[in-house]
Amino acid sequence: MRVISSDQVHQTLSFKSVINELQQGFAKPAGTPPRHVYPLAESSADAFAVLPAWNDEFIGVKAFTYFPNNASEGYDSLYSKIMLFERCHGVPLALIDGTSVTLWRTASVSALASQYLSRRDAKHLVFFGTGKLAPYMIKAHLAVRDLNKVTVIARNSTKAAKLIERLRAECPDVEFVIGQSNEITIASADIVSCATGSHVPLFDGSWLKEGAHVDLIGNHHADCSECDIATITRATVFVDSKVNVLKEAGELLIPIAQGVFNANNVVAELSEMHNMTWQRQSHEITVFKSVGMALSDLITASLVYRLNS
Repeated sequence: MRVISSDQVHQTLSFKSVINELQQGFAKPAGTPPRHVYPLAESSADAFAVLPAWNDEFIGVKAFTYFPNNASEGYDSLYSKIMLFERCHGVPLALIDGTSVTLWRTASVSALASQYLSRRDAKHLVFFGTGKLAPYMIKAHLAVRDLNKVTVIARNSTKAAKLIERLRAECPDVEFVIGQSNEITIASADIVSCATGSHVPLFDGSWLKEGAHVDLIGNHHADCSECDIATITRATVFVDSKVNVLKEAGELLIPIAQGVFNANNVVAELSEMHNMTWQRQSHEITVFKSVGMALSDLITASLVYRLNS
């Protein structure tokens, strides 16, 4: 059985390869039971999660721990591993670093959704966040649309400046700027992507221009949301997993509770997008809400395994 490290994952993957693999993998039959997140104590947000999935080639399970207060003691807040087995006889194949896989697959899922949902002529990305996912998210979006400007909005201006410095060196043909969440900035965006820990909406949905695409990945709480209700009610809504999103994501659960949105209004989940009959209208606002699912971990980990075998 192979043990594949974080460094090997990063050296192996590219956004084009992961996005292409996800597109093909989500179009095929697969076993995708709901993921299970277990709170470890009533007095804290510490949690342990298990995400199983399988297809006709592999069986996989990702396990991760989430300890949000770890930073104060010098630890990461999240640790993750993926166990991969072959489908025919269940033989263990590999133990793969799950944290790095999660970075690549999360960003690539958003980019794949954008490939389906955003306007082909999109040029300006407004991105909220400066966490570990930020450079992956931005470069993944750049891999599927010919963007020429990225505006980063963040609470921490120092982290935003460091992120932009890194991205300018890696993507010299793109203009990177620090911005503010106001009507002028949001109304100029072709794509708005949010990857934050915010418990309150990051912008006013009435500011979105016609034809904009909104990508929401940061929130996993039923009573919180990175966007306001206006964003949802103005938009055509898609998700990565109906089961997971309608259990965890306040972006949809809050407007559903207020009676202004219905779960049946979700047009499609990621596995349905490859063959969906829906076609974007030029004026249509689209929203993609993702909370993560095991199939994307399985597909990405399987790619890592094949490329390291």
